[in-house]
Amino acid sequence: MNKVEPRTLAGFMELLPKEQILFEQIKNTIETTYQQYGFLPIDTPIIELSEVLLAKAGGETEKQIYRFQKGDADISLRFDLTVPLAKYVAKNYGNLSFPFRRYQIGKVYRGEKTQKGRFREFYQCDIDIIGDGELSILNDAELPSIIYTIFKKLGFEDFTIRINNRKLLNGLFEEIGQKENSTEILRIIDKIEKIGKDEVNKELKELGLNTENIEKILAFIEIDGTNEEKIEKLEKLQIKNEQFLTGLEEIKQTLMYVELFGVPRKNYKLDLTIARGLDYYTGTVYETFLNEYRELGSVCSGGRYENLADYYTDKKLPGVGISIGLTRLFYKLNELQLIQANKKSISQILIIPMLENLDEPIKLATELRNLNIKTEIYLDDKKLKTKMKYADKLQIPYVIVIGEDEIKNGKLKIKNMQTGEEILTEFEAAQIAKSLDNMQ
Repeated sequence: MNKVEPRTLAGFMELLPKEQILFEQIKNTIETTYQQYGFLPIDTPIIELSEVLLAKAGGETEKQIYRFQKGDADISLRFDLTVPLAKYVAKNYGNLSFPFRRYQIGKVYRGEKTQKGRFREFYQCDIDIIGDGELSILNDAELPSIIYTIFKKLGFEDFTIRINNRKLLNGLFEEIGQKENSTEILRIIDKIEKIGKDEVNKELKELGLNTENIEKILAFIEIDGTNEEKIEKLEKLQIKNEQFLTGLEEIKQTLMYVELFGVPRKNYKLDLTIARGLDYYTGTVYETFLNEYRELGSVCSGGRYENLADYYTDKKLPGVGISIGLTRLFYKLNELQLIQANKKSISQILIIPMLENLDEPIKLATELRNLNIKTEIYLDDKKLKTKMKYADKLQIPYVIVIGEDEIKNGKLKIKNMQTGEEILTEFEAAQIAKSLDNMQ
């Protein structure tokens, strides 16, 4: 029989167990933080009807969709978690409590050209707060607190949450008569970190802007100083545009409350260059950078939008949300060796039976698991040396060997595999649990 080479499709991540353990730990940190802030879990289907999923799609997004026919159904794989959320809220509107705070962690699919660190299947970790008709700007101020909490828990100290408001930029564009070009201008200036000021200048000229307007835009996004100094300089511009003034008031409120939500000043700043390329953002926008590793790009981004589900319902559903691209983040952190996949097993203890009748070892393993102790039992008939080598290779911290003497005497030894220390204890799950606490 001809053998098929076992290989994984390009653009799909597949990890060894020790790396998967670390990946799950990071995912769990994100999820528990979302729960800590009162967000509710939802789980939308990976496959949707193309008509529903692509209601708002176009351009590059539509080209990247995995779309296929199954019977009479035209279906597609979801390419993000926001469009399924829009469908979900519109469909379940009558059963939801608003503001609706949801989180979802799941895989999405994009048929991108594969390259290092870019995947066709990847996890996104999203939260959104959806309002019914209106949504207080204070929600925008709370999200940086969640970003801060997550990256602190992941062990990072030197990171900055950069905050802006697109109404400031859109108001400026209206002021200089460039309202019709606002989306394209935003896309260009959003790239200033990647392509530099000169290239932005060139692209704005190619768009048809004159030198005076380009200078106004560049001077605007180069306003520097502390958050307070930037606000003061924005006020001194004397721009009377209504959208600009609304954005200025919103960013002042957002920045004032971010600190009250527990984010230190060193970890957030007003950055007028942050525009976020997606055109559905209408107000506050966020991008988060690890300052010593800017090559990672933004590790968490998002923003405010006026109407989440306008392609599915006439109801006005404003919202604000953030997303962490977990697969790409994990790949990059691993590549830079900022995280270490050291844990090879999740078992806390390995029971090694050295007898024919396994009734008592199996019973003990079950009792330990009922006490929430992650317990593994070695069930294959091998020599003790092989079984100990197994525990050592997987770095299982504690081992119990059970033979006839242990059952007869009602006592056993717990061995610390790192130090070699052994503790004699009763042949009883509760006593073993206490001994483990003392050994840790």
